Amino acid sequence: MRNKLIALLVLLVASLSVKAQVAKSMKGTFALTNATIETVTNGTVENGTLVIQNGKITALGTNVTIPAGAETIDCAGKSIYPGMIDGNTQLGLIEISAVPRTVDHNEIGDVKPHMQALTAVNPNSVAIPVTRVSGVTTVIAAPAGGLISGTAALIDLVGYNPDQMYAGYKAVVMNFPNTSRRGWRDNRSEEERKKAYEQSLKNISKLWEQIELFAAVTEEAEVEYNPALEAMVPVLKGEMALHINVNSKDDILNALKWVKDKGLKKVVLVGVAEGWRVGKEIAEAGIPVITGPAQGQPTRSSDPYDAAYANAGKMAKAGVKVAITSAETENVRNLPFNAGFAAAYGLGKEEALKAVTINPAEIFGLADEIGSLEVGKRANLFVSTGDPFETKTQITQVFINGYNVPIDSRHIQLYDEFLERSPGVKK
Repeated sequence: MRNKLIALLVLLVASLSVKAQVAKSMKGTFALTNATIETVTNGTVENGTLVIQNGKITALGTNVTIPAGAETIDCAGKSIYPGMIDGNTQLGLIEISAVPRTVDHNEIGDVKPHMQALTAVNPNSVAIPVTRVSGVTTVIAAPAGGLISGTAALIDLVGYNPDQMYAGYKAVVMNFPNTSRRGWRDNRSEEERKKAYEQSLKNISKLWEQIELFAAVTEEAEVEYNPALEAMVPVLKGEMALHINVNSKDDILNALKWVKDKGLKKVVLVGVAEGWRVGKEIAEAGIPVITGPAQGQPTRSSDPYDAAYANAGKMAKAGVKVAITSAETENVRNLPFNAGFAAAYGLGKEEALKAVTINPAEIFGLADEIGSLEVGKRANLFVSTGDPFETKTQITQVFINGYNVPIDSRHIQLYDEFLERSPGVKK
């Protein structure tokens, strides 16, 4: 009897494994016809056709010749949008947070810029199909922990290995010293927090002196190999961006001063929960931000309930280039709804769409490749039944680098499995 139960269990696990496998993405020539095409950068094309060949958009408009042999997809009554981009996630780096073997976002040490998040990305993460069927095609996979967390990478959500997924942008991630409390369990006095902050600033200054010395010496002679300092040299020279995680008003102002003092050329502020308090100063510094989540809570009990919702809109009105992030791992799929909240609370629908498409593309220096629907750009896009920021909207097609990605995920499979249960519930 015991052997029979074991055999049944093995068969059950095997069947579930087969069921959990998402269908393969297919590449080819596709013509999406009769669609409303939201280009983002060049207005809206009504009843238009978009052609995909060799992974790129090769034609777009109302008078398009469909190539011979193309697979035609009728999009009547539907809209085509650029794939959405999330600039601050840990997608692919964490599978189950409670299982240490599936967590690979934080390495040992305080200064580890040479640690590449790209090498840790799991292309088979269950959360990736869940994310892309929501219209999110490209994300930053960012490391965490320490003063310098490592090097983040932009990835497209299709591919069999990290190199295939790499989308052409990397940035070193820095956690700027924090003057505020680290949560409700932080019982440090104001004086203790001030001392800790000042010590952290001294550590940064010492580190930067080492980086500058290392960069100067390596130009003149061979030096002992130091991977951490070597990885920071491109940031020092303005060849690679520095993503600075910072949230409170005072910390943002301190970060802006530090960046100016160091003469850094490529900087992006990430998080920026209280950016609405200092939008003018951020704009004057000319530094873009990746802010979110918009579906968040106020940072202070005295703040209005909609502080997080309105944050992006207030910064944008102050002149800051804003991109919106979900700041999530398994729920990056909620990026469009974060954008929807920002749109409703001051940013506006058009600017909110830019904040998850062309704005992050421009911040990453990839505006000529992704972020909008234009001939020559990579075919990262999706087809929807309506406004992607509304929960009732259905995504019916997703293309990433020209691959026709199946609208399938673990969530969809579970929904289908339990929608019509067999043998069902006994009556």
